[in-house]
Amino acid sequence: MRLDKFLKVSRLIKRRTLAKEVADQGRITINDKIAKASSAVKAGDELAIRFGQKIVTARVEELRDTVKKEDAAKMFTILKEERLEKIEPEFIDDED
Repeated sequence: MRLDKFLKVSRLIKRRTLAKEVADQGRITINDKIAKASSAVKAGDELAIRFGQKIVTARVEELRDTVKKEDAAKMFTILKEERLEKIEPEFIDDED
């Protein structure tokens, strides 16, 4: 199954077009390799998705073409959620 379709069906990302944009920006990895929207996803794969200042790591449990809202969460298991430290820009003081 394509990555963008899995993200939409599993409801990790609400819209397939948004899933495609996030993947094309290089913010998703499958098993520690940067993934495209068209990358194949299979059961057992580990996805890391960067949402702003947060990285969510999930394991794919099962693949389905359609799923009810209540059953969508069974398609994956959240392994961890990490908050990234907000990086403050360094200010250079040119005045002495």
